[in-house]
Amino acid sequence: MTVVILSGGIDLSVGGLVALGGVVAAMLAGQGSIIAIVGGIASTTLLGVVNGLLVSRARIQPFVVTLFTASAARGLALSITGERSIAVSSTVSGLVWLGRGFIGPVPVPVLLVALLYYATWFMLHKSLLGLHIFAVGDNEESSRLMGVSPDRVKLAVYTISGLLSGLAGVILAGRLGAGQPVAAFGWETDAIAAAVMGGTFLGGGQGNVFPTLAGVLLLGMMYNLLNLEGTITPWWQLVLRGGFLLLVVIFQQRIAQRA
Repeated sequence: MTVVILSGGIDLSVGGLVALGGVVAAMLAGQGSIIAIVGGIASTTLLGVVNGLLVSRARIQPFVVTLFTASAARGLALSITGERSIAVSSTVSGLVWLGRGFIGPVPVPVLLVALLYYATWFMLHKSLLGLHIFAVGDNEESSRLMGVSPDRVKLAVYTISGLLSGLAGVILAGRLGAGQPVAAFGWETDAIAAAVMGGTFLGGGQGNVFPTLAGVLLLGMMYNLLNLEGTITPWWQLVLRGGFLLLVVIFQQRIAQRA
């Protein structure tokens, strides 16, 4: 989400893509771990490419495109599963290891998160694509005059978003032992909130991935405290999440105006 926002876009489809990736991986688990993992990631990467093409080539607003993709991915996940969870057999060791395994004392998902954050930081700050993402997000017309192709940048960032959403879905399926078509409901709101809390400017062109990680950890801690307290139902927690995101955006706009 941080990379997409840096380019001046937004991706509301990540929650639906996580669910779809997990469901596809669970359904393919009988074919082996590699096919399940690759299939889950490939399905959402393809939809990420569709997002990128519609935004860059068809010139449709990212909000509209990704809202459509979110609905389509969620509906597809519900349709192909018959609205049921798809169990992942414990014999599919690779997929289960991805969600629950350990390398030494470190859980595999934690290690993957660390590696992906570093890889994304390297891409943004040490590669030509990263420079172009910042340029397009800061001023698309100026970047075009400098020889940058905004269309290619947008296609790249939405493809990356689709790929990482699929990977998240595969890990979730391995961790839960099932592909759930209703999983990751509202995760796009959390992703946007974490990015904005980490200082990523919603207008694009300003931000970093490691402050986003701080936002992720802070949100996780806050949600865990709400769950442990037990006085606020999950439905009211959704209201609080939306209100919290609104407050963060207003706070960011005030800071930008003063700057």
